[in-house]
Amino acid sequence: MAKTNRSQWDFGELFPTEATRRVLSVSELTTQVKRLLEKEVGLVWVTGEVTNLRVQSSGHIYFTLKDADAQLNCVLFRGAAVDNREILQDGQKLIVQGDLTVYGPRGQYQLVVRAVELQGVGALQLAFERLKRKLQSEGLFATERKRSLPKYPQRIGLVTSPTGAAIRDVLHVIQRRQPALQIILAPCRVQGEGAAEEIAEAVRALNRYSVTSSSVQRFHDSTNLDLILVTRGGGSLEDLWAFNEEVVARAIFESPLPVVSAVGHEIDITISDFVADVRAATPSAAAEIITEGVFASRPFVTEAPGWMARRTRQCLEREKDALDGLAHRLVRVHPRRRLQDELQLLDDLQAGLLRSVKFRWRECFAQWQNAHQRLTRVRPAQLLDRWRQSLRELDRRLRELRELAVTAWQANLEMVEARLRLLSPANVLERGYSITTDAATGKVMRDAGEVRKGQRLKTRLKKGEVRSVAEG
Repeated sequence: MAKTNRSQWDFGELFPTEATRRVLSVSELTTQVKRLLEKEVGLVWVTGEVTNLRVQSSGHIYFTLKDADAQLNCVLFRGAAVDNREILQDGQKLIVQGDLTVYGPRGQYQLVVRAVELQGVGALQLAFERLKRKLQSEGLFATERKRSLPKYPQRIGLVTSPTGAAIRDVLHVIQRRQPALQIILAPCRVQGEGAAEEIAEAVRALNRYSVTSSSVQRFHDSTNLDLILVTRGGGSLEDLWAFNEEVVARAIFESPLPVVSAVGHEIDITISDFVADVRAATPSAAAEIITEGVFASRPFVTEAPGWMARRTRQCLEREKDALDGLAHRLVRVHPRRRLQDELQLLDDLQAGLLRSVKFRWRECFAQWQNAHQRLTRVRPAQLLDRWRQSLRELDRRLRELRELAVTAWQANLEMVEARLRLLSPANVLERGYSITTDAATGKVMRDAGEVRKGQRLKTRLKKGEVRSVAEG
């Protein structure tokens, strides 16, 4: 069997198929992970505590959701239609909806936020926060618009349920503290569908009653009310929701009379509490606030004679003390006293100046002695010799490094020259090969099919050239 001739350039199969592996770049691997997360997980709800909150100048918001064992990077882009952005604060516990994806430049997975809710708070609480922000932006909660209550009210309007516990608490406190206070009741429902409209209408009706004189002249010589109390007993968020309606808030805001809001227990806060001029923790507390002026005046009137006598004695004692003080001041500001103080101060300054001069002289003398001793120990001639020796050593090392570098550069140049000579076409011609080109254009002929009959050719050999004409 004839042996197959092999060229010196035939090295065989350098990388067998079975030895190859599929190697992914970092970008390819990150892209696969991103596609897998977006396909398998996608849009999810996640709960956790906000930390590392950052608001960029571009308007994008970056933060981290964490729990006891893990954390998740989140981003809320400026153009995303997401409500409740203002509740994003460090330490806030939230429920966040978003698309899980991978941010390629850092190779980390993150959540692109689509919705934000307070953790454990339902639609009512979110509606409460939304209405609160709206009314606050319109100025309904402004402190400067809130009015003070009259100190001695004679007639008030009461907005509540006639069958609830709140009216009993209010009447009990008023009977005990100010029995003469007149109450005009505007009955209404305080929970359930339509309760908010009834509460708002009751507030408006009391304001109309306050300025109408035709229907109530027989009860009192003046029909004006001093204030309005809006109240009910405690309950759940759903039970108190009528007092969180916008219609009630605007009725209270538009009321010409001051309004006291006392809804629920001490821990219950409603929109009406924010809009009202005064907020009371409970119905009983509201009644105490309204009657505080009259109730507090009882002991004042009783104790007035003794109080006036005490105040008179106190005034006399203060005037006597002031007179004694003026006498002592006259003694202190006498010119002789001031001259004595100045003379004593002059003596103190003179003694201090002498001490400072002596201390400074001793300090300078000690510094001179210290510098003299240091100069004696240093011996500049020996120090200069050491510097010269060090300089000579550095010069010798520099020359050695230069010679080593030149030698290395020469060896590298010779190696490159040898490699260049090995790859040179002239070296190929040395081994007996030739190069045939078109005599007219100089194009290298690699295929006999490219040669035309009668074409003039030029063949380059190791030594010289051969010109020929193709016969076929």
